[in-house]
Amino acid sequence: MLRRLRIVMEGRLRGVIGVGLLICTMLASVPGTALARQGGPPSEPDPGVARTLTLTGTLTGADHQTYVEVPFDVPPGIERLTLSFEYDRADRTVIDLGLYDPNGLRGWSGGNKSIVTVATSDATPSYVPGPVFPGQWRLLLGVPNIRQGVTARWTASIRLVGTAAPAPESAFFDGPIRSGPGWYRGDFHTHSGQSDGSCDSLSGRRIPCPVFRTLERASSARLDFIAVTEHNTPAGFAELRGLQAYYDNLLILPGREITTFYGHMNAIGPTGPLPFQLGSPRLPALPELVDAVDAQGGILSINHPGMPSGEACMGCGWTMPIPDCARITAVEIANGGTMHLTGSVEGSLSHIPFWQGLLDAGCRPTAIGGSDSHDPDAAADRQSPVGRPTTVVYARDLSQAAILDGVRSGRVFIDLGGQPGLFVDLAATVGGASTAMGGTLPITGDEDVQLTITVSGVPGGLIELITGGPTSAAPETLPVHGTSEVLIHSLGRNPEYSWIRVNVRDADGHLILISNPIFFQ
Repeated sequence: MLRRLRIVMEGRLRGVIGVGLLICTMLASVPGTALARQGGPPSEPDPGVARTLTLTGTLTGADHQTYVEVPFDVPPGIERLTLSFEYDRADRTVIDLGLYDPNGLRGWSGGNKSIVTVATSDATPSYVPGPVFPGQWRLLLGVPNIRQGVTARWTASIRLVGTAAPAPESAFFDGPIRSGPGWYRGDFHTHSGQSDGSCDSLSGRRIPCPVFRTLERASSARLDFIAVTEHNTPAGFAELRGLQAYYDNLLILPGREITTFYGHMNAIGPTGPLPFQLGSPRLPALPELVDAVDAQGGILSINHPGMPSGEACMGCGWTMPIPDCARITAVEIANGGTMHLTGSVEGSLSHIPFWQGLLDAGCRPTAIGGSDSHDPDAAADRQSPVGRPTTVVYARDLSQAAILDGVRSGRVFIDLGGQPGLFVDLAATVGGASTAMGGTLPITGDEDVQLTITVSGVPGGLIELITGGPTSAAPETLPVHGTSEVLIHSLGRNPEYSWIRVNVRDADGHLILISNPIFFQ
C-alpha cells in the first residue's frame, strides 16, 4: 500500500508577538494582479506559474528579545517554496529566521541562512522536507538584539512554485554551477546507502554508505556533474540539497533508477513522485512513466539493456517493447558494473548492439555511460570506480537544465577509462549545410559529404567509422598520429547508410572513446 509522507510537528513554539510597527504586503508576480494586503483564504493558482509574495516590515528597540510571527497564505497546488530574507544590520541588529506551516514548526535556521527552500522532496538544512500544505503559513522572526532607538527594515521574498511549473535550472542550486558553454564530464549512474550502496565504516563494519562518499569520489575524479540514482526512492534528495552547498563546483543531478521486472531506467531530473511498479495498477504501462518524467522536465535512459534477466540478474536486462522510442532520450551503452564483470564494453554482454538496433530502426537515443557504483571506496579490482566510464556532454553551461538539453542534443561522447584529456567530436558538411554530432545532415546527392573528426589524447591510436541503417558498411579505419588531430574524411556523394559514428582505440587496440552518431536524411 502506498504510504504518503506526513509531517508530524510536535512542541509548537508560541512566541511573543513583537509590538513594533509591522507592515505586511503581498506582491503577486502573476501579470494583472494588483498590489494587495496579505490575507483571506488561499486561492487556486495556475499550477504552471510561479508567483512571488513580498512581505516587508520594521522592527524597533521595543522588539528586543521577542518573536514576531508574520502570516502569509499558500494556495493549493504548490510543490516548492523558496524564501529570501534581508534586513538592516546596522547597530548590531540581529534577526533570526524560522518558518511555520499550517501544522506547526517547519524549521528554524536562526541567523545561519538567508535563503531557505522547502519542498515535497527536499529542503534546506534546518527545515523539514515534505508537502507544501495549503493554508496559512507564518514567517517566524526572532530578535535577539536590536538597540533602543534603532529601526530596522526587513524584506522577505517568498517564491511559490506550482506542481506543473517548469523544472528549475538546477534542483539543488540557485542557477548554474559554472557559466558558459563547454564540454562537461560526469557520471549518470551511482548509488549510495539510500538504496543498496554500501561501504566500510571507520571500524570496518559493512554499512549503508553515506552519499557524501560518492560525491567525494566524483570530486576526486575531477567530474563536473554526477547523477545520484537510487532505486525508486526520492529519500536522498533532502541530503543532496545540503551537500550541494559544499560541493559547489560539482553539479548534483537528482535521479532515480526505476527498477522494474522488465528492465531498468534512469529518470534524471525529476524530484516529484514517479511510479515504478510497472505492470501493476499504479503503473499499467511504460508511457505513463514517460509522461510523468516529461512533465517534470526530466529524461529517461534505458540502463544496461544487454544484461541477462531472470535469476541471474532479476529484471536487469531489457525485455519489454518500447511503444515510442522517440520519447526515450538515452541508452546506457557503457555500464561500469558490466565492464568490470566482463573486462570490456564489447563482448557477450555488450549494450551497444541494443542501442545500434534502435538507431537502425530510426530511433535516436543518445548513448551515455555510468559507473553504476555501489561502493565508492571499493578498490578497482572489486568494482568500477565513480567516474568510470565518464560521459562528456557539450552544454551551454553547467546546470541541470543545460546538461539534460545537452544529452537531448546528442553532442555527447563516452570516455570509457574516465581519463581527463581524452576527446572526440564529429561534424559533417555537404554544400553549405553542416551539423555537429547528434544532428541531422540533409543529403542532396550532388556533392561529397565531408566528415570532420577531432580527437585528442590517443597518439598512435585508431579511429573506426561505424555506420548503420537500412544498409551499412564494414568499419573503415583511420590512423591517429599526433596527440591532437583534426581529420577530414570524404564519405562520397550519397552515403547509403543513415548514420555514422566513431570508435577510438588506443595504440594497444583497446576501445577507449565512443562517439554519438551524425544522421543523414
